[in-house]
Amino acid sequence: MRVLITGGAGFIGSHLSEKMLELGHEVVCLDDFNDFYDPEIKHRNIEKALSSSRYTLVKGSILDRHLLDKVFADGFDAVAHLAAYAGVRPSIERPAVYQRVNVEGTVNLLERCRMCNVPKFVFASSSSVYGGRTDVPFSETDNVTRPISPYAATKLSGEALCYTYHHLFGINVHALRFFTVYGPRQRPEMAIHLFANHILRGEPIPQFGDGRSARDYTYIDDIIDGTIASIDKCRGFEVINLGGSNPTALCDLTQMIASRLKMTLNIEQLPQQPGDVHITYADIALAKKLLGYTPKVSIQEGIDRFCTWLEEKSANPNWEEPIATLSQ
Repeated sequence: MRVLITGGAGFIGSHLSEKMLELGHEVVCLDDFNDFYDPEIKHRNIEKALSSSRYTLVKGSILDRHLLDKVFADGFDAVAHLAAYAGVRPSIERPAVYQRVNVEGTVNLLERCRMCNVPKFVFASSSSVYGGRTDVPFSETDNVTRPISPYAATKLSGEALCYTYHHLFGINVHALRFFTVYGPRQRPEMAIHLFANHILRGEPIPQFGDGRSARDYTYIDDIIDGTIASIDKCRGFEVINLGGSNPTALCDLTQMIASRLKMTLNIEQLPQQPGDVHITYADIALAKKLLGYTPKVSIQEGIDRFCTWLEEKSANPNWEEPIATLSQ
């Protein structure tokens, strides 16, 4: 199988690329290495994949239509579209950028799939589309017409566009709603990575709200397993939750990280932020039925694996852990 992975040098994309290569597939990675976070991190992410003869790296943007024409010239069996501007809080500050990349960029890719007869399109959506709802767990049949951040709105728009292209042109599409993915290579501004860095430096953790908000943290290996199953089984049009289906409260998460690192936990209490939701919790019955998806890594095991990775990186004298601010 020949697969295009957009955002393929990022956290999820680099893991997906490596796993697809291990399975014997041909991977084309498209990534623009923008400065949303240090591009050098992305270069480190793809070091292993670059050693494979079945891996091709293309540096460029999903907004560059002429580049996309060239990329699609040899055709693909599937596209895994992970490229996006991510994060709830940054999207409130830069909504136009999020709209352009996440919506216009998705249209550009769907158009090339139409023109080049690419049969499968797997779209990375987000649990943020569920908005501020508190009735849990979140099901794919829930009403999601009231997103509460520009990021969520762009992901919901992407899902709608995917359905339109399926309806009009018969492209098989799975829109995968990822729930708070974490693990080795996680972006430095995401909660678990940022919290661990603050704890290791002896700095207080910025905590928005009273600590009782909860997230359905999902380990990267489980997300990759679900995404690969989706690429393989993509038929018709489906919206599918991929989560751990086991929410963890923020106060419990920070204590878990501090205990694993054998460090003292200090909290800096801050006001609740606009766009934040109280809880995320995935109903994964459909993923189990369609993909055979069953998350295997508990939050305790996942935190241990992540901290082990971070400790190994921190022990490298050439490794400089980036300073970041929290992104939801």
